Formats: sequence, structure tokens, C-alpha cells
Amino acid sequence: MSASTKSRAVGAAWDDAWLLDGVRTPFADYNGPLAQVSPTDLGIKVARAVLDRAGVSGDDVGTVITGNMTQASFDAYMLPRHVGLYAGVPIEVPAHMVQRVCGTGIEVLMQGADAVTHRDAGVALCVGTESMSRNPVAAYTHRGGFRLGQVEFKDFLWEALLDPAPGRTMGGTAEELARRYQITRREVDEFAARSFDRALAARDFLDGEIVPVGSETFSRDGYTDRGISVPRKAGSVTSDTHVRPSPIETLAELRPAFGGVQTAGNSSGMVDGAAAGLVCSGAYARSAHGRSAQGRGEGARHAGTTPLARLVAGVAVGCPPEVMGIGPVPAINALLERVGLRLDAIDRIEINEAFGAQVLACARELGLDQDKLNVNGGAIAIGHPLAATGVRLAVTVARELRRAGLRYGIASACIGGGQGIALLLENPAAA
Repeated sequence: MSASTKSRAVGAAWDDAWLLDGVRTPFADYNGPLAQVSPTDLGIKVARAVLDRAGVSGDDVGTVITGNMTQASFDAYMLPRHVGLYAGVPIEVPAHMVQRVCGTGIEVLMQGADAVTHRDAGVALCVGTESMSRNPVAAYTHRGGFRLGQVEFKDFLWEALLDPAPGRTMGGTAEELARRYQITRREVDEFAARSFDRALAARDFLDGEIVPVGSETFSRDGYTDRGISVPRKAGSVTSDTHVRPSPIETLAELRPAFGGVQTAGNSSGMVDGAAAGLVCSGAYARSAHGRSAQGRGEGARHAGTTPLARLVAGVAVGCPPEVMGIGPVPAINALLERVGLRLDAIDRIEINEAFGAQVLACARELGLDQDKLNVNGGAIAIGHPLAATGVRLAVTVARELRRAGLRYGIASACIGGGQGIALLLENPAAA
């Protein structure tokens, strides 16, 4: 990492910011059982669920921070506000939206840590939510009318994969990394097969962070009901739907998607889903009021018992857009420098599997022990609902640290346009 990169990394360290708990919906395949559900309602679902699981009253929330990439419903402007309102947060509590592409969910948690450290929030309700299925077919140039032969409606989901600055698609940036690091198709397929195998083996563990999603109404006195409607034949969605046996022989038969090593099978799964975390100050976690909340809600863990993890530090930094997938490398290096740790002190690392070649390039550049990397599978197997992924990565690595009795974990992601982001978490039981 160059001196310039070090100086340009933007981040913070927190002495007393805590991840109380986190949950997510199942991640459901594109045009699958959650395809017609608004990302706002997916966000409301996980917001209510994380409060219930942690045994925290909505009255205790001091700010609502949400992330979402695609405006997938006509009330999208209201998404952060509606998540808070229908989760039972007081009317006076503000809410806002975060957007850092695939790093959005991590940024949401970082801003939550900032809010409880510097803005007296006490508790930050942090939500990332995304419907890939409801990405619109859109036109941006017809407000003044249509010209003959120049009607231009395009698939937003497809067009958004192109970064016009370097003139490359996101898949094309992964192919560039494959060329630079001499990564073969076989290596990428082997990595993808391992991601599926690990996720299958970790099915029970992953289900522990999932709240089932079925048809449900969300009410708040004085306001219009809203909610979730799942197809009757789907019933309740209880587990990730993209995780499946995917041996290398099957993956090897798939055609390249971008003219090189990447295919539909060794790239991140396209899914719908949401994830939420509660970030709180140490004062709240230790408070008598917090202890009184213990026991509210099934599986309540909250305050007065050990939080899921301490949020230690986080950074974001830029990298060349044409190799945006390498972003976790400068981000992780800058993060480690900020806290004075070496990479070998990190017990578990989650790097979002946007593309197999991209993660392999990061692992090679970092000199990373792959036995520490994405040990429960990653987005190739589980899926990548853009703004929800970062929250999922952080919750998963925190839960894995607790299960394995390990101390430090990192959640990291590459970011379209050329950025990387990384968050360091500590298991308080191993500190």
C-alpha cells in the first residue's frame, strides 16, 4: 500500500461501540419467493426482528441508518423513515440513507458506531435491504417527451453493471484481475465449488442468523398498514435458496459471462434480502435500563449479557476503477495500520465474493491464509443483495468468532467505481 493510499483512507476507531446482535432474511433467488416484496418491507421485517431478538425496545433507538442501492418501489424516498416507523421507533427519532454500492452495509454499521460514539444516539438501528428482482426498466431522458425513433427504456440492473469511466463492466474488472494475477478458470471454479461446499456444511449455522419471512402485516397506530405478501405456494421462506450442491464438474460446464474466467456459477448469486444490526454505546450495553430489557423477545441476548461483538475500527479507500475488485486489499491494509495489528492476528476474514477471480486476487495480494477466509461460504453460494451484504458479512464473522472462541475478524468488500471498505470486529469473550 502506497503512502498516498494510507493518507487517503477515511475511517475511525471506536473505544466503546458494540454490535448487540444481528439478523437477516433468507437470501432468495432473483425472481424467487421474495421477488415482489419491496425493499422497504424487507427492511422493516429485519428491523423488527433484530429488536425482538436482542430484547431491545424501539423506544431505546436513537437513530435509524439504512442502506439501499436501487429505488425498487415508488415510495423509495421514504425507505429509511418507514423502516423506523414500522419497527416501532419513536416519531422523533431521525432516519437516513447510506449508499456505498457493495460496501453499503458495512458503511451503515460504521455510521452506527459513529452515531453512538459522537452523536449521543445510544442505540443505532442499522439496516441494509435490497430487491434485485424489482430493479426497474427505466428511462432518464423522456421527461420532455419522446422523439421519433429515440425511445430509450433500459434494464437498470444490467446497465448498472457498466462503469463508464474505465469503460468496463463489473465482470470485466474481475477479468482484468484474473489476467494480472494469472488466475485460471479452473482456480475460479475450485474457489466457487468450495464456497458452495462450505455454505452447505454451514447450513445450520447460517440459519441461526435468519428470520423466516412469510406474509405479514406491519401496523402503526394512525398510519396506513403495509406488509409482506409471499406467494401461497412458497409459504414461509426459511433458508437461503441459492445454496446448492455445485461440484466443480458442473461449474466447468458453464459458459463464460464476460469472455474469460467468470461464469454465472462462480460469480455472486443474484438474490433479494435484508439484514439488520443493533449498534450501541458501551454505556447503553452496561446500563441498568439495558439489563431490564433482557428477556424481551425470543432468544434475547441484550445488554447486561455479552454483546455479539465490539466494533473496533473501519475504513474506506479508493482504488483504480478498472480493478475495483482489489479494493479490499488497500482497505484491509489501512485498517490494520490504523489499529496496529498484523494480518496474522486476524482469525477470520470475510471478503465479499462479488466474483471468484476478484477474491482470489485479493487473497494473493494480501498473502491470506484461505483457511481463515469465508469459512462458511460466501456470496457465490449465499448471494449478494447489494446493500444488505455488508451487514450480513459483519454479523456472520461476529457469530463465527463467538462460535470458534476466536478474537478478531474483518468484514470487507470491493465497491463498484473503485473503492474498498473494511471493518474490524472483536469477540469480547476472547479479548
